[in-house]
Amino acid sequence: MERCRMVFSGSGGQGVITASIILAEAAVLYENLNAVQSQSYGAAARGGATRSDVIISDSTIDYPKVIQPNVLVCLTQDAYNKFYQIIRPGGLLITDARYVKTQKKVDAQQRELPMYESVMKKIGKPIVFNICMLGSVIRMTELITPESIMKALETRIPPDFLDMNRQALDLGLALGEPFKP
Repeated sequence: MERCRMVFSGSGGQGVITASIILAEAAVLYENLNAVQSQSYGAAARGGATRSDVIISDSTIDYPKVIQPNVLVCLTQDAYNKFYQIIRPGGLLITDARYVKTQKKVDAQQRELPMYESVMKKIGKPIVFNICMLGSVIRMTELITPESIMKALETRIPPDFLDMNRQALDLGLALGEPFKP
């Protein structure tokens, strides 16, 4: 496997950091890969800018910060405006169609997905928007299996919320399906 460097960005309260932690845990605990996850917050815990870096590899990871991500996820317009230019040429740029209008030309595969809208239509609770996004990412990258993500979720999510998270993951997988490698 080639090392995959990812940046997840959005605003506080969207679950960007939680999703990246779940992804890194799934890689290490259930896929026997190496992973590192780091994060930064904006001025406010809720509503401020957030960024989380994840590196997944089958070899040693020497540096935990992502400079040019293979995968960049932007869930807000501010995040997109701030980070679109760091995407590695030929990388994958994933945005939410409701919150982000892609205006800049980048040398990347741009995927605008109706993640938030789909979650609200099918599940009705925005709290699982991040898990839908995670489903889309893992389907489009095929780095981690959905089963590993569910195992990681089972260790972090109260049992009463597992079904809703499973639905959100499945929704994200379906949204990412047309863009599988």
